[in-house]
Amino acid sequence: MIRNALGSLLGLAGAAVAVWSPFRLWYGGRHGRDYRIEELFSSAGITDRHAALLGSLLLPPLLAALLTLAAIVLRSRLVMALAGVVVLGFAVLWTVRQGQAAGSLSVGGEGQGLGAGVANAFAGGALLLLAAIVMSGRPRRREPAPSAAPPPETPHWPPPQPPGDHPAPDAPPPPDPTPWPPRDHQ
Repeated sequence: MIRNALGSLLGLAGAAVAVWSPFRLWYGGRHGRDYRIEELFSSAGITDRHAALLGSLLLPPLLAALLTLAAIVLRSRLVMALAGVVVLGFAVLWTVRQGQAAGSLSVGGEGQGLGAGVANAFAGGALLLLAAIVMSGRPRRREPAPSAAPPPETPHWPPPQPPGDHPAPDAPPPPDPTPWPPRDHQ
């Protein structure tokens, strides 16, 4: 339970950092929300055109945040890991496409290189993967172990009679050879 709670907190922190990343500088003084998501998959690559908010790099972190909430509710390590892969995958894809468009990438100063938004996306994805590792997930149903001895048979009542030794149905029961309580012999 502690592992699930700690994993959930890490997942929420990772999702928050990932969703915050498009509102930070990514490259060359542009925010992540200014890059169109279609540019990652087009042959033209990254251009200077601006994007609508939901058509920008905000969409993958939002999807990852929804996956994170589903993972917390379902206590699913797999869904949490999927959220991390979505964030990291789009961050890597954007980095590759930006490198192709710019010819090279630089890290650094005065808003000309890779910005804090990219670092936030990578950190958010890493936190989501870490959360998937920390979570214990749902408890598994345990089936009872098969025992070596066969199960006891239920007694048949009345007990079976040997063949040919059956009393008549209206005959009185035979006398008991050992009366109870025992009588003292005098």
